[in-house]
Amino acid sequence: MPVYTCTTTQSTLATDTKAALATEIARIHAEINHVPSTYVNVVFHELAPDSLYTDGRPASPVLVNGWVREGHSAADTTRLATEIATAVSRITGVPSSRVLVVMQSSPASGAVEGGRVLPEPGQEQAWMDASG
Repeated sequence: MPVYTCTTTQSTLATDTKAALATEIARIHAEINHVPSTYVNVVFHELAPDSLYTDGRPASPVLVNGWVREGHSAADTTRLATEIATAVSRITGVPSSRVLVVMQSSPASGAVEGGRVLPEPGQEQAWMDASG
């Protein structure tokens, strides 16, 4: 259901660091939004060192863009972004000043997974049960 894209420069994160971060993002999302972690997708996008800039200068931040379904409370969305930002810094060793987490949402009706339109928040169990 949700998709988190972590953008960094090449070689910023080792394979084991990516795995640990993906696991932690899935855990945090599942806990806050009450869905199985098996539905949480985490993608790592690595750019050449001269392809990521901050303030007009080459930089190596960790940028996390999360997509979730509309309908979650503002407090939960803020908690989600905050906990993920903290986890990114803790797991990667990148200072929190170099971590940016942005949460975006759209209606569940605008997304399809496994050939089915996603359920509205709170309707996940019925959606999973119907998958047979």
